[in-house]
Amino acid sequence: MSRLHWRTALRLLALTFLITLIPEANGYSPFMNNRHGSFSKAPENGTSEHLASPYIAPGGLAALGSKQANKDSFATSQGKNAFEVIYQWKVIDFLYPSLQARNNAIRSRAFIPENNLPLGVDRFKNRIFITTPRWNPGVPATLSYLPLPVQDQSLPLIPYPDWSFHTTPQNADCSKLVSVYRIYVDECDRLWVLDAGVIDTLTNLQQVCPPKLLAFNLHTDELLFSYELPPEQVKQDSLHTNVVVDIRDGQCEDAFAYVADVWRYGVTVFSLREFKSWRTTNYLYNPNPVASDYNYQDLNFQWSDGVFGMSLSPVHRDGDRMLFYHPMSSFTEFQVPTSVLQNETIWQNFGLAKAFQPIGSRGKTGQSSTSGVSRENVQFFTLVQQSGVGCWDLAKPYNRNNLGVVEKDLEKITFPNDLKLDREPRQSVWVISNKLPVFLYSKLDYSEINFRILSTEVQKAIQGTVCDPRSPPNLAYNREPECDQ
Repeated sequence: MSRLHWRTALRLLALTFLITLIPEANGYSPFMNNRHGSFSKAPENGTSEHLASPYIAPGGLAALGSKQANKDSFATSQGKNAFEVIYQWKVIDFLYPSLQARNNAIRSRAFIPENNLPLGVDRFKNRIFITTPRWNPGVPATLSYLPLPVQDQSLPLIPYPDWSFHTTPQNADCSKLVSVYRIYVDECDRLWVLDAGVIDTLTNLQQVCPPKLLAFNLHTDELLFSYELPPEQVKQDSLHTNVVVDIRDGQCEDAFAYVADVWRYGVTVFSLREFKSWRTTNYLYNPNPVASDYNYQDLNFQWSDGVFGMSLSPVHRDGDRMLFYHPMSSFTEFQVPTSVLQNETIWQNFGLAKAFQPIGSRGKTGQSSTSGVSRENVQFFTLVQQSGVGCWDLAKPYNRNNLGVVEKDLEKITFPNDLKLDREPRQSVWVISNKLPVFLYSKLDYSEINFRILSTEVQKAIQGTVCDPRSPPNLAYNREPECDQ
């Protein structure tokens, strides 16, 4: 064969190889498969059909960006000094009606200061809300608030809406608040409250009341409703720890809430309009055994925590949206169309297993508790083992080349446990850090700061990172090893 023919054959071979490689390597194809946070066609026997992903990088193929491999930067980067400490405490205190009432509570051990740990956080206008689950005896109130702007960084917590809404663990009144894990402020100015109904989680776990969802009007602090999860949707050792609320087009009365059961691996869907709920299950709610081993400071421990962190994509042009989620003990982010979760009929049978898909990995030590999506369509997520907060622009493939670090700080953001996006005109990220493993398995030093509420504006958080929508994606492809998922 002539030299010209050899050259032609080699060029054709190389071109064929590149055409085969590029869609997977770049995370882009004419159909944008589900591995990269996309919409795809549902199975033939599925529900609705999902079109190509709305998360296409601005500029299309002309803006494909860099192909330089850079996956280690996500693991090694410390980010920038983005977060400001808003509140901080050595030990948690509460605002009692009087000093005598506080002293009486301490004397009777209704209030044991060192047994209180702040866990959940959210913000509405001039108030920040904090949860204190009843891990141990001596937690007098399980949901509180503090004023914004800050007057004193270590103010005692003010029970919400007032002391009368908080039951005592002994002879619990199930119409009141028992043990609140997390909360969610929705776009209709309501505070959704997830009450797990369990007490003494660390010493003698007791389900003293059914898990329930409540909602308060944040303008009047009036209780709007309370809904108990039916017994058939609560398993032995269930622990309901997180909630997100899905509202479309301002239809406040047509809200759906998604409630994560971290110990029995399910998501309960609650329809406000129908005032009923149903439980969804999938094997991708389960923990990854490899990711169940944790190291924090000098502690090593194992958690087999399942589905936990949840956040919502923008509404797609077909009216659907994705629920992004991850088990706590996992390195992987997953997605499922909310139309699948909201279709109760599907869950009366066996669900729609293949509608749940992995979209990418955060890599080893990439365990995350909670997450949220900003108006810029940037997802923020905690990095509990790395004492930091990461981010992902939804328009880019989900891999470590396109995951950014907002900030890592072993002291300031030590074990970030909850994260929320507020709804202010200049949107901010809110994080609570609380040294939870030390509280559980060792002893906190109450002479130093143990708990912090931190905040940063979204624009400041994403500036200079690959998470900025103005930044082109990095299209280098690094296949993750099996144990790294």
